[in-house]
Amino acid sequence: MSIIVKKRFDVAITAADKVYSQSFELDKTITFIKGILLTADKEDLLYYRGSQKIEVNKQEVFPEDYASKLLMTGINISPNQRYYDTGNLPVGNGIVKIEYKDQNDTRLAFEPYRISIYLDCEQREL
Repeated sequence: MSIIVKKRFDVAITAADKVYSQSFELDKTITFIKGILLTADKEDLLYYRGSQKIEVNKQEVFPEDYASKLLMTGINISPNQRYYDTGNLPVGNGIVKIEYKDQNDTRLAFEPYRISIYLDCEQREL
């Protein structure tokens, strides 16, 4: 028997034009990742300045320079449809790695912000 749980991991973006690499470990009871969503405390910065690479179990899910805006959603979307559907992505060693890149954009000046990666996960019941 399994249940669906949501996991959130944060990355602080403290300087412009830098790459931030961070790995997160999932609970051993997580079996699959069913969806991925990106958001930020300052969403306009994520939308205009951000791109990333995301790996799960050393398997590339989104390639380098994948536009963050493609993994974001608006409030006009039902909460049950907000995640990018990854199917039943096996977690293997349980390591999720994100390499987030902030890039200068003339439309928006840099200020420190926080991005959050949300994972829609299937978890074995104990």
